[in-house]
Amino acid sequence: MKVTIVGTGYVGLVSGTCFAETGLTVTCVDIDKEKIRKLNNGIVPIYEPGLEDMINRNVAKKRLYFTTSLKDTLADCEVLFIAVGTPPDEDGSADLKHVLGVAREVGKYMNRYLVVATKSTVPVGTAQKVRAAIKSELVKRKKNIPFDVASNPEFLKEGNAIEDFLRPDRIVIGIDSERAAEIMQKLYKAFLLNGHPIVFMDIPSAELTKYAANAMLATKISFMNDLSNLCEIVGADITMVRKGIASDPRIGSKFIYAGAGYGGSCFPKDVKAILKTAHNHHYPLQILKAVEEVNNEQKKILFKKLHNHFKGALKGKKIAVWGLSFKPNTDDMREAPSLVFIEQVLKAGCTVSAYDPVAMNECRRRLGHKINYARNAYDALKDADALVLITEWSEFRMPDFKKASRLMRTHVVIDGRNIYEPSDLQNAGFVYYGIGRVIHQKKQ
Repeated sequence: MKVTIVGTGYVGLVSGTCFAETGLTVTCVDIDKEKIRKLNNGIVPIYEPGLEDMINRNVAKKRLYFTTSLKDTLADCEVLFIAVGTPPDEDGSADLKHVLGVAREVGKYMNRYLVVATKSTVPVGTAQKVRAAIKSELVKRKKNIPFDVASNPEFLKEGNAIEDFLRPDRIVIGIDSERAAEIMQKLYKAFLLNGHPIVFMDIPSAELTKYAANAMLATKISFMNDLSNLCEIVGADITMVRKGIASDPRIGSKFIYAGAGYGGSCFPKDVKAILKTAHNHHYPLQILKAVEEVNNEQKKILFKKLHNHFKGALKGKKIAVWGLSFKPNTDDMREAPSLVFIEQVLKAGCTVSAYDPVAMNECRRRLGHKINYARNAYDALKDADALVLITEWSEFRMPDFKKASRLMRTHVVIDGRNIYEPSDLQNAGFVYYGIGRVIHQKKQ
């Protein structure tokens, strides 16, 4: 079975590589000539654990190809996935110009029956627009080639995407024809053998399912962050509250950790998009409005704690930052809380020395020379007035705080992910601040 993936961003590259891993012949297409050149030379443009080795293995086995020519892939392609970007427009809606551009190109060059499936996260009604765009080009060509449109949203977590794709919780497919259903069933046969559920539904439901999933997870995060701020006011500890509610199977333990707010390529964009969809249909999604508001405020919480500790006297202070990516195991800094914090401390007159195991180059691309880039975690601490942990990378979990104490000028730690035990840092001579935790500070 031959598959075409249009778009070699995060979703397209992971999806195409994993399909090839199951034995399918996959061609990934992108208009970016330099990106395709690099991929053909084994240079992977994104960081995802295990992805580079899997790409090289499948290229060597001649199951995975990269090209800039969509036309050349359509002669014997059975399923084409649209996996291009849908960035938020100025009004928060998903920008579909790239999706519809691919659809028009498919209509120009297709010469046989084809299932065109949207892998990109798209709002309800996009499949209709894709169908119309393809049909319009076929009419111009005076061709009556049959085709079907499907919705097959991805549910990949950055940093764990390969595992998510190969061993999915569920496979959601929106279709409106039996022929398309049979082909998509065949496409995912390797996954069904392992017992992973495939859920067929109508196309609008499939399009909305992805937004609903991300909106629900974003809601859980913002709920816990909002609750953590109440905990500090009333003298409760959010880590204890989390343990107390996580034992309830109706609630569960995932996505109920308090922190510095969510970021990344999905949650912020998808919450905005579903709010815009609701607005267009004159229905206010009030809970999600609050989710977005809480998250925007939560990204400011680390600076507030720093500002309060130093009583506003921040000018000239050196701040060490551990963690720049929006989450561990990725170099993605889109909507990252670190960007909000760094902007605030620079505006307050501080200098910043930052370290991240993977996202340093991405940070340089975004911030240039506005901050200092440390060689390692301890290098960032030299003469620092405070350490602010923003991303909970594994290598930050058990640092040598005696060594940190010798390096730092002022012994203050703001733990944006609650990964440290307050008493351990206090015994090492640090003033500790967490999220939603009431700490009785020891005098230094």
